[in-house]
Amino acid sequence: MADPTGFLKVRQRELPLDRPVSLRLLDFREVRAEGAVDEVRLKRQSGRCMDCGVPFCHRGCPLGNLIPEWNDSVWRGDWRLASERLHATNNFPEFTGRICPALCEGSCVLGINQPPVTIEAIEMAIVDRAFAEGWIKPEVPERLTGSTVAVVGSGPAGLAAAQQLTRAGHTVAVYERADRPGGLLRYGIPDFKLGKHHLDLRISQMQAEGTRFRTGIEIGPDISWDELSQRYDAVVIAIGSTIPRDLNLPGRDLEGVHFAKPFLEQANVVASGRMVAAPISAADKHVVVIGGGDTGSDCVGTSLRQGARSVTSLEIMPQPSTERPAHQPWPIFPQVFKTSSSHEEGGERLYTVTSLEFQGVDGRLEGLKLADAARDPTSGGFRSVDGTERLIPADLVLIAMGFVGPEAGSLTAQLGVETTNRGTLVRDAAYATSKEGVFVAGDAGRGQSLVVWAIAEGRACAAAVDAYLQGSTELHSPIPATEAPLSL
Repeated sequence: MADPTGFLKVRQRELPLDRPVSLRLLDFREVRAEGAVDEVRLKRQSGRCMDCGVPFCHRGCPLGNLIPEWNDSVWRGDWRLASERLHATNNFPEFTGRICPALCEGSCVLGINQPPVTIEAIEMAIVDRAFAEGWIKPEVPERLTGSTVAVVGSGPAGLAAAQQLTRAGHTVAVYERADRPGGLLRYGIPDFKLGKHHLDLRISQMQAEGTRFRTGIEIGPDISWDELSQRYDAVVIAIGSTIPRDLNLPGRDLEGVHFAKPFLEQANVVASGRMVAAPISAADKHVVVIGGGDTGSDCVGTSLRQGARSVTSLEIMPQPSTERPAHQPWPIFPQVFKTSSSHEEGGERLYTVTSLEFQGVDGRLEGLKLADAARDPTSGGFRSVDGTERLIPADLVLIAMGFVGPEAGSLTAQLGVETTNRGTLVRDAAYATSKEGVFVAGDAGRGQSLVVWAIAEGRACAAAVDAYLQGSTELHSPIPATEAPLSL
């Protein structure tokens, strides 16, 4: 453990400093201030990690991170050991340390009667220090097995699976239809949340270890799934859940109504210094974001940086409580009201409202008609409240209502892989599909979820593939084999 009395002496959370809003809105650099790591503050916070007997943070985190161990190392000043213990269960702590909702903190035992330990901030500080000190080096396998694996998709699940399998000695090729590897990490998440230099550093490490990246190739149209499965001894499908949930209202075809995904993708391309023909832009527009999740928040921050005249976020659910709800007792992760860095920067948030109609003139969007929402006692869904209809100005509407499943048309047609009634790919407890040698990891099988779950599934799937190819495996799997993976 760390400081035996730390949680008694330091009772408050202390987080790293963010750049002032007025400055960070001028660019797409990360919100966190450069050089914001305060070792004295981090030592105080890591010292709050208590001798809790059963560290529920281990199970709160899908990766099973050894949180008390690296907290203890930080408190003692042994940052290199902290990095080793952190990387023992997590391939990419630089990602989870920036964009994870910190499920572990919801399960922190200290959180029963005090603010939990700032686990995520400590995690980010450890990995950033490790990169800066040169402690993170390629882990080249001592021997090759002679087996080949294709990983389709280079998001967090695909990258985790590929790195684990490469280190196990298999020859791994990652196929990505975009021009650069990274999946949603590169094109779905804005730079102000995850700077792409972190991704590039990790890709370089993987290449040095032997992982091969084949970009600009879409499996299905360019190479058939059947041909791919014949070329390789095993195939891991990690294509994510990328079909956006639509909102089919009157006026949906008006110019100015878009899904959030292409808006964020184009903004990421532009932020990287490249050109986009006729990009979707929020500049000088009244922007309405439909959906209150992380994607919606990313749209808010991006719109403000592009110079939107106003930004309004709509959420059909009621505003969550600031306190842990009674029906979500510790150690369940609580659904509480949070203000993201993007919402700190501006815009208005409306709750319990439902959209009714997109309105415009000459095919161009000019407003959104909405109303208050209320639970329908019969259906359990939401209905509009009569007499509350109103029109708000809207030149650009971004639909950020989540995703319904993977783009599996060519998969089912060419491989015969089955899908569930929710559009995800059917798999068993070993992540295997009905097609011999073909496995599924991440959102494609689980359904839309978190980056930390994607990494966990990538690691677990890699262990299953290694066992399939070798008869057994020594790869760490954060998800016990007795727990069948979700196929929602």
